Amino acid sequence: MSRHYDVEAVRREFPVVERMLYLDSAHQTPLAASVRDALLRFYSEGHDFAGPKPVWLARVDEVRRRVARLLNCAPSQIAFTKNTSEGMNIAANALPLEAGDNVLLVEGDHPNNAYAFLNLTRRGVEVRFVPLRGETADASTFADAIDGRTRAISLSHVTFHAGHRFDVEAIGRLCRERGLFFVVDAMQSTGVVPLDAAAIGATFLGSGCHKGLLVPQGLGILLCREDVRELNPAYMAMSSLASPPADYIARADNMALRADAGRFEIGNFNLPDIHALAASLDLIEGIGVASIEAHAYDLGDRLIGHCDEMGVRLVGPRDRAQRAPHIYVLDLPGEGWIDYLASENVRISPERDGIRVSFGLFNSESDVDRFAAIVKRRLGAV
Repeated sequence: MSRHYDVEAVRREFPVVERMLYLDSAHQTPLAASVRDALLRFYSEGHDFAGPKPVWLARVDEVRRRVARLLNCAPSQIAFTKNTSEGMNIAANALPLEAGDNVLLVEGDHPNNAYAFLNLTRRGVEVRFVPLRGETADASTFADAIDGRTRAISLSHVTFHAGHRFDVEAIGRLCRERGLFFVVDAMQSTGVVPLDAAAIGATFLGSGCHKGLLVPQGLGILLCREDVRELNPAYMAMSSLASPPADYIARADNMALRADAGRFEIGNFNLPDIHALAASLDLIEGIGVASIEAHAYDLGDRLIGHCDEMGVRLVGPRDRAQRAPHIYVLDLPGEGWIDYLASENVRISPERDGIRVSFGLFNSESDVDRFAAIVKRRLGAV
């Protein structure tokens, strides 16, 4: 049961729930039947009609509009990428950073966010890691670390390793007050936590689509603010230009870039995944991200209650204001527990400080109770 939507109807979209106890959506979500069907329709069109590319590209524009609606921004602010890591690298290289400038990151945040900026140290840019004090990061986390050469702050909205939920709106306000660029990795929140790009005010916000957005790996989205004019792509293609040459001849006097996020798109799109994203947005929009978030919080509360009863410590925040709704790390060692849970047909991930349970929109209260019973059984045996 759920107070927020018909979970049993959603579960029928995900046949994996009949085969295993899937608690690993922060790693990758399984395919919904409707998403699989959208992929099959795309491949059938390519097979039967040799690829109706103008039709496909028109659908790309429609999906772009729907992603913009999901994030509360203009469609012109959305670029399609391969994944979050590409988005973070596009952002890091687009910022006008010079030798001696510094960028602030949270210590222990996702490495692919950090490496995008650490790669700039060869140009003399300094990366400073700010320690996380307490269970969240907010404006106070960074305020004292900012100096005259600080140009940007970059961090995840939700951490993958313990489910911290950072106050990106407050940090965004700090960046605007101090004249800093702001880069947000929203991989673990998109499709699960409501995102308001206008309120966050990030210079760039990037996410892959294979977790909360329910599509296979290989597609990402990157939001770019249009009022920041000094952002330039590290690489260029004809599609990056304001006036692509109709005769397909490159000219040095025609290199003016598009004003919108399309200047960061290069080459052909991942058309199959964009078609899949259209189907997954049907599912997500039909439920509502706020309802998905609320349901995941309820599941998390239930899991925390079981953990307290069993004497299992939760790694990371317990308070709803500081925790992500869907990611919970239990203080149980990966060694031994991963094999045991796999033998019980439970899919989870090992994490730095334990094992990670992560919920998808298809998980139910009975999933949580079943998982707790499996854990309790082994605790009683050791």
